[in-house]
Amino acid sequence: MASTPMAFSNPFSRRLYLRIWLAVVGGVAVLTLVVGWAWRMAAEQNAQTFSPPSRELVLRNAQGDIVVRGLATRQRMDPGEGSEYRIEAESGESFSLQMAPRSPRPDRQGRPGAPAPHGAAFWMRPPFGFVWMLALVGIAVAVGVFPIIRRLTQRLVALQRSVQRFGEGDLSVRVPAQGHDEIADLARQFNAAAGRIETLVNSHKSLLANASHELRSPLTRIRMGLELMGGQQPSPAFREEILRNIAELDQLVDEILLASRLDAREADVGTVEEVDLVGLAAEECARIDADLEVDATAESLQVQGVSKLLRRAVRNLLENARRYSQGEISVRILRQHGQAEVRVCDHGPGVPVAQRERIFEPFYRLPGASERSGGVGLGLALVRSIASRHSGTVHCEDHAGGGACFVLRLPLQPQQH
Repeated sequence: MASTPMAFSNPFSRRLYLRIWLAVVGGVAVLTLVVGWAWRMAAEQNAQTFSPPSRELVLRNAQGDIVVRGLATRQRMDPGEGSEYRIEAESGESFSLQMAPRSPRPDRQGRPGAPAPHGAAFWMRPPFGFVWMLALVGIAVAVGVFPIIRRLTQRLVALQRSVQRFGEGDLSVRVPAQGHDEIADLARQFNAAAGRIETLVNSHKSLLANASHELRSPLTRIRMGLELMGGQQPSPAFREEILRNIAELDQLVDEILLASRLDAREADVGTVEEVDLVGLAAEECARIDADLEVDATAESLQVQGVSKLLRRAVRNLLENARRYSQGEISVRILRQHGQAEVRVCDHGPGVPVAQRERIFEPFYRLPGASERSGGVGLGLALVRSIASRHSGTVHCEDHAGGGACFVLRLPLQPQQH
């Protein structure tokens, strides 16, 4: 039977800042012990090799006569035991001179001081002296390092809690990006990823909700038509209506799938290649009999992109213009500021200024426009997604002759700037 982890784990295994703090304190403690040991070994080695130099000593009596003359060598004694000199006289005799430890100096009132203690206190002598030194260093390091480490790991704790909340479904959670270190960079990367995921999820939710509504209308019409047939042979007009509804349904499904794939930017939507924008626009204009004007500086415009996506963008703009225009449709292609510009203009009712951004939202229709006008409200949204996919832009502006003008801008190849 496999062993299960302990229910109550060591707090040091669950708190990063405690482990870092303990590692620092432990490292300083080990370093202190090593330095203390090396210091003690060096002191003992010096004590063994050091021999105090001999000095000439002359001892005279009260009359000034020399009693003893010879070389005096200081003997090694423990601290606090005074001094001892060994004297080798010129006569060959040996003498020993012993001196008691120094008495303490009298205090300011002239009273004699207390006798000197016999050696250092026990807590100052090895090994207790090293223990006290280790304790003081450990306390100093612990007090100084703990706030720094705790501040560092607090940001990791905040990031961990945010990731947990994000995983539980709160897609709006973000982490404060404080500082410029690795943790701050990790927080910024998390915020960027969370924002992107939140946008995708919300987009897919909106797409699903609107798609379910839009799919209901053609399906309802087809069902009602089949019920009215009652097993009879359909008339040509009725058959045409059924086919139109099926085509509308097919177009809706196709645009929903394309919108979903464009939202997921990593999805493979085609091969990126050089696309002749003028030739592509000419083919689409010929399909609906729109006028095409190409500036002299834009006779050959090569853009880097997916051919079928760029064709869909131009086609959607032309279909939108044909749906609302009350006159001719004109397309103008020019080169401007290192970009290829495609302007699709109509003579329709135009777009109010307040609605010029909303018309690029999925399934949005202008007030007064309904299903009778055709379309499902995804065409312009797809144009913006395709333009964004190719690092381009699209916007709507007024047409000088009345109506609306949609401007699609795409970056040119570097050699064409």
